[in-house]
Amino acid sequence: MALIIRVIVIAVIVYLFYRGIRYLTDPKRKLDEAYEQERYYFYDDVKNVRKNFFITYKGALFEGEKYMGTTDRSFEVVSIFVWVKDEASLQGFTRDDFLFLEKEIRMSYPDADINWKNPIEQLMKKGGTA
Repeated sequence: MALIIRVIVIAVIVYLFYRGIRYLTDPKRKLDEAYEQERYYFYDDVKNVRKNFFITYKGALFEGEKYMGTTDRSFEVVSIFVWVKDEASLQGFTRDDFLFLEKEIRMSYPDADINWKNPIEQLMKKGGTA
């Protein structure tokens, strides 16, 4: 009987340790934390084209939708549409901020055309501040 209890206690400890490690390394949790702290974080599953990516930067949360197509060499993500979750969070953003975000997206998707949805699209065409 005591042996069974010991095995159960050890199994619970191993399970809790496993769950703790999974929690600490969860990229979604890291995204939420970076969003709250208004830091930059890029959350993406590069291997899954169907999943959208998320970027948090200066207190704004952006979502990007990826589209597969062909390049000279292979099938790649060739088009990306990016939008902000809350337009009010764009206050104070400049064109340079969006150019930084484009540069970061291109690190993962060098062959993709990046298209911003309004109101960011208007700013990128004009070249001013938000």
